[in-house]
Amino acid sequence: MNHRLVLREPPRLRIDARQLAPAVLGLLTAEEVQRLRLPHGREHLVVGDLFDVRPGPEGNTLRVDIEGDLSRFDAVGAGLAGHTLQVQGPVGDSAGLGMTGGRLVIHGNAGDLTGCAMRGGWLEVMGDTGDLAASGLPGSMEGMAGGALVVRGRAGDRTADRLRRGSVVVCGDVGDFAGSRMVAGTLAVGGRAAGHPGWGMRRGSLLLAGAKPEVPSTFVPVPSQADVFWQLFARDLAWFGGSFADLPRRRVERWAGDLAVQGKGELFFPG
Repeated sequence: MNHRLVLREPPRLRIDARQLAPAVLGLLTAEEVQRLRLPHGREHLVVGDLFDVRPGPEGNTLRVDIEGDLSRFDAVGAGLAGHTLQVQGPVGDSAGLGMTGGRLVIHGNAGDLTGCAMRGGWLEVMGDTGDLAASGLPGSMEGMAGGALVVRGRAGDRTADRLRRGSVVVCGDVGDFAGSRMVAGTLAVGGRAAGHPGWGMRRGSLLLAGAKPEVPSTFVPVPSQADVFWQLFARDLAWFGGSFADLPRRRVERWAGDLAVQGKGELFFPG
């Protein structure tokens, strides 16, 4: 059963919203959804205290729509393994935490740790996101390991830190240490990158389509031709539009590093 949840007013404290998932709500009637308990500080609130529960869009795909200012709701879409979750409004931290499948689309901004520890699925943020998007859990040795994260706006510091697999596309600017300690995977940035892009990266590909930043001294230019790879790579990214749209028509510089960690990663700078 598909549901549409409309927030009446934001809660006083932060809410752990991982229960608001299609796999959970799809098994419940509207009355049962209203009685579902959500952690609220040291206590609990029921969904009916916060939301109007209405019928969702009809169709064969299990889907939940949530509307309102969810900036105090953390872990929206955490553990999503299938189906579709659409949010009309901003969300808090850890959106899409540990996703393994499905589709999460946020029509607003997201907090820190968006897509943290993802393993699969599609996560799209139509606005900006905070620090450590597509990174790992605190203390973990690997970050995002599968799936796709698309940020239509700006991303903060340490985007794709310890990225192991998967693709991260940021259409706007990124903060400091973009792609730091990457192990594999792809990070593509359409805007400007702040300081130290690719710091400590061992493998993987980092494309910076905006103004070319100062290249770290531990990267070296690679003169060998990569025209075939570049055309395939550029055409895939052109689908996202914006500053990626004309990539197939641009030349590219390729740099290798981070040699400080004997890395074999790649930095791409379209000309």
